[in-house]
Amino acid sequence: MTAEGHNIDANLVPCGSDHGHYFVKKTFGKPAYCHHCCDKIWGMLTQGYACEVCNFICHDKCLKTVVSYCSGVALQLIKNPVAHTWSEPQHVKRKFCNVCRKRTEDSLCIECEVCEYYVHEDCQDLAVSDCKEAATYVPSQEGPTAPHHHHMKEGNLPRDSKCCVCKKTCYSNECLAGMRCEWCGATAHAVCYRQMPSECDYGALAKIMLPPNCLTIPRTELPMEQLLNISSPGGSSDPAYAHPLSSPCKTTADDVIGEREREKEDKEKEDMEILRIYDGNNSLRNQVYRTAAVPKMASTSQIRDIALRRFHIQGPPDNYYVTQVLNDAGEEENLEDPVPLRNVKRPAGARAQIFLRHRDDPERAVVKAYGGWLRVPMTFCSMTVDKDTLVQDCIADALDNFGLDRTAWNRYNMVEVSLEKGLAERTCNHHENMLQLVRNLRKDSLRRYHVMRFYVQEKEDPHDHAVFVGNLPVSLAQRQYERILLKQLGAIEKPFTAIGPIYFEYGSLVITFNTAKAATAAVQKLQNATYEEKKLIVLCLPNVQPAMLPPDCEPLLVLVNVKSGGCQGSELMKAFRKLLNPFQVFDVLKGGPLVGLYVFRNIPKYRILACGGDGTIGWVLQCLDIAKQDAACFSPPCGIVPLGTGNDLARVLRWGGGYTGEENPHDILKDVIEADEVRLDRWAVVFHEEERSQPPVTTTSGAEGGNVEAGTMSNPEDQTSMIIMNNYFGIGIDADVCLKFHNKRDANPEKFSSRLFNKTQYVKIGLQKAFFERTCKDLWKRIELEVDGKLVELPNIEGIIVLNLLSWGSGANPWGTAKEEPPFNKPTHYDGLLEVVGITDVSRLGLIQSKLAAGIRIAQGGSIKITTHEEWPVQVDGEPHVQSPGTITILKSALRAEMLRKPARRKDGTKKVVDQPSTSKEDEGYGIRFGRNLFKKRFASIDRLQVRATTSIVRQREQPEEKGGREGVSFRGRLHRTLVHFSRGHYRTRVRSTVTLALHYRTPDRVVEHYRLLILSRVRNTGRRVSSFRTLSRLSDR
Repeated sequence: MTAEGHNIDANLVPCGSDHGHYFVKKTFGKPAYCHHCCDKIWGMLTQGYACEVCNFICHDKCLKTVVSYCSGVALQLIKNPVAHTWSEPQHVKRKFCNVCRKRTEDSLCIECEVCEYYVHEDCQDLAVSDCKEAATYVPSQEGPTAPHHHHMKEGNLPRDSKCCVCKKTCYSNECLAGMRCEWCGATAHAVCYRQMPSECDYGALAKIMLPPNCLTIPRTELPMEQLLNISSPGGSSDPAYAHPLSSPCKTTADDVIGEREREKEDKEKEDMEILRIYDGNNSLRNQVYRTAAVPKMASTSQIRDIALRRFHIQGPPDNYYVTQVLNDAGEEENLEDPVPLRNVKRPAGARAQIFLRHRDDPERAVVKAYGGWLRVPMTFCSMTVDKDTLVQDCIADALDNFGLDRTAWNRYNMVEVSLEKGLAERTCNHHENMLQLVRNLRKDSLRRYHVMRFYVQEKEDPHDHAVFVGNLPVSLAQRQYERILLKQLGAIEKPFTAIGPIYFEYGSLVITFNTAKAATAAVQKLQNATYEEKKLIVLCLPNVQPAMLPPDCEPLLVLVNVKSGGCQGSELMKAFRKLLNPFQVFDVLKGGPLVGLYVFRNIPKYRILACGGDGTIGWVLQCLDIAKQDAACFSPPCGIVPLGTGNDLARVLRWGGGYTGEENPHDILKDVIEADEVRLDRWAVVFHEEERSQPPVTTTSGAEGGNVEAGTMSNPEDQTSMIIMNNYFGIGIDADVCLKFHNKRDANPEKFSSRLFNKTQYVKIGLQKAFFERTCKDLWKRIELEVDGKLVELPNIEGIIVLNLLSWGSGANPWGTAKEEPPFNKPTHYDGLLEVVGITDVSRLGLIQSKLAAGIRIAQGGSIKITTHEEWPVQVDGEPHVQSPGTITILKSALRAEMLRKPARRKDGTKKVVDQPSTSKEDEGYGIRFGRNLFKKRFASIDRLQVRATTSIVRQREQPEEKGGREGVSFRGRLHRTLVHFSRGHYRTRVRSTVTLALHYRTPDRVVEHYRLLILSRVRNTGRRVSSFRTLSRLSDR
């Protein structure tokens, strides 16, 4: 249902003060609620009013203040229609249909994947194409100055909704009521709606929202599902004009009214007759009709008015008339008063058939032309056409009315757009007769004629069209990729203007077209094409204008793996599309992360939210390493929604051990906004197989007839491979268990859809290894370990785990406590060190995963080398394989990753203030160690002083010496004197302070200590507040 708002123009269709409703007084047999004020309707007889078309119910007092338009006219009132993206039919609970206003539990329903719009499957024909307009960039607009308006939808509000005007609850579980903005989420009563400010600020998610005024999408005839990279359901309509629709489907909102259906037979037996009403020749040909109960003594005007209501047609009734259908060939004759139904022919066993017709003027007609993409100040202009008017004449007249140059008509097209069941388009021929075109539309289907618009559009799109093509062979040359594309397109010359970038590692590339027609034709040919028995992935990409972004905006790129862990990604992706701009959300199974990274390549600063397991996170970081070379943002920080089984990186960064489905997606996005940026060390795992001895090969003749012995020489590069490690590396028993689990999952992937089931399989495999298959026994005797170039003696172990994180195997910590225990430093994921842990057997592996024990600490270092002389199972970040004999070297990678760490929260939900790790090694080594050790040492000897301090290291270029400072007194000495003064017992006080140490680097060989100590304390005897170190020094001198 549609209400008054920015995207509604009441001048498009004259609907009167009743907003297009056909209100009648009604007595309700069961409790009913007003759809305007949400209050219960009381009374014995004729308690309120109900619309005969859309079932809108209201009090008598609310009749004059209704803001909701009837579903019969709402479709024709939209300024800029945007097609919905429908889901598969399903049973939806606790929602209401936006067309017939009935509960959705009654029958199968479909919902829009982008906005909160629900309809019964039978009501889909009357659905209003009023989805979120996610791409509204206008080339003539300079900078992000144009205001953005609310996009209001009626009903189906969240349960905790509060009216932003009166601050009262506006949710109702009794009827379709209340208004909600699809961008900012602001909710309001229908009675309060007009008091809301017209401009929308995107609400709490404004910082990560991609504004629609900085985005353009290709003006193609492709459906919205394909532009949004959403799989089209089987029941969706085909937007192409291969077979034009005559009228909506047989069953509509009117046919789902239960009371009418129950009364049909009784009415027919008494004084009513059921008629089949057709709105045109195509509807008769396709047997698409509406039924209506008509009094047997009704006049032709009464039959006509009922037929207009059944087809939801507004306008002067005198422009229409009804005729009777004589046969299936479409022959007809007029109905005559006073009793027209008395002489109507009724086929044997069938109801009487009626045509609804329009009274055409043979000489002229009125046509409305819409600006649409031209973004002109006026929504439409009306023109009168005659027998000699061509489409090109209409274009010239429309340009004149829009204030544009009419002589440039040949640079524009007139596009015929149907608003029902999605937006279907057809480009009109410039030499078509406009009057004949209008008359044919009316004759074929009156309903379709009323939901048809003529848009004037530029032939040339001002922006290029980018098409992503994936699933090609990897590591080919550019010429080879061009040959493949030309063969698939069936073209001799290149129809595209450019090719690139090319992602050779993934067999993906982007091709650019300069016309929408060429891009559409290429997509339609390639989307069903296959190469080497693999279906190509073809996506039409949007275009971001970074100059239009607000200065404080960091758009969020959401990458979702719908098959990770418990396969919860699809619902999460649907929620993110509704909360954000839908063009910010990408499914990585359709083209991989490279698709989204290419779309965001020109944005100078943005964030990433990766939804998946540890493998998905590694995939995103790997693609980011490839795409960052040509991107404006070199290292965007990445947050995580854990959808996998292990989720160890997510645990370390506080995002949790797994998404349960109970978390509010809106809260997840708010956490991304407040998250802190931290560094993640990444490591290169280099596998080098040892050279195998090759037998000599047969001799070949040399140039002078001599025999030359030829032997095969192995290339060292062919025997070396490298994998980037983010979490951990394992060899031995843990990798063996992981390998067997992956083999079972690959054999039956449909069984491994539950996180709990996956973990039970791990346990089952571990028990088998413990009792029957000890393949990793005596591993400590069969491999060699070097840490930082030194050979390390191994204990009796069956497996080795090299850790970059203090989380392994779904949250376990093989290293043990995270404290600094000599000779080992405190481990972190940004310290440049790896931790080596030994696993004695499978039982110890189970204890570690149960968090009842830890492994054996072996070493800690910056480079690891493992030498093997036989095949061993290994795993890198949970991806196992069998490694041939050779060396395995783990070195610090030059690739850096910035991650988002979820803010720590107290029990009341407020954010904790946590120390941030310094990015400077010199600061970490000297500053933090000096500050913490000094405070621990001094405060330990003070009995009556309690200090809670936070230390931060600030790097400064130049800081002047504090005025009034004493020469020759060091920082240690002055701080020592103050603390001793407090420890004498003269003042029994509690000091809570924030200490800032500023280190000033003036020479490369020494650090000049420059400080400012701010302590706020209360002294009992004097009642004074001590606000600086200088004041404390004066008190000490006294």
